[in-house]
Amino acid sequence: MLYPTIEELTQGKCNRYELALATAKCARLVTDEYVRQHDAAEKSQTGNKETDRPINTMIDRELRDEKAVKVAVNHLYAGRYVIDLNTEECEAEAENKAE
Repeated sequence: MLYPTIEELTQGKCNRYELALATAKCARLVTDEYVRQHDAAEKSQTGNKETDRPINTMIDRELRDEKAVKVAVNHLYAGRYVIDLNTEECEAEAENKAE
């Protein structure tokens, strides 16, 4: 059984195709955020093995441990990302981590 269900994600506002497109675009945003955090963690390394923290500890656990599509579906379900049917893109709400 899949959780959350397609009906819970769409809430009757869009069809499965639009949901698949939005999820793919959200997954791309999640992947971009992971890459941004990873690059920032690498740049913060000084080369001193005694004082530097491991890169994995500097990246958000959810982005590091879960697949991008699963994170995107969870964010859509929680309402952190919304599907804008006019532009057919997934947009982050005011709680965007990049800001």
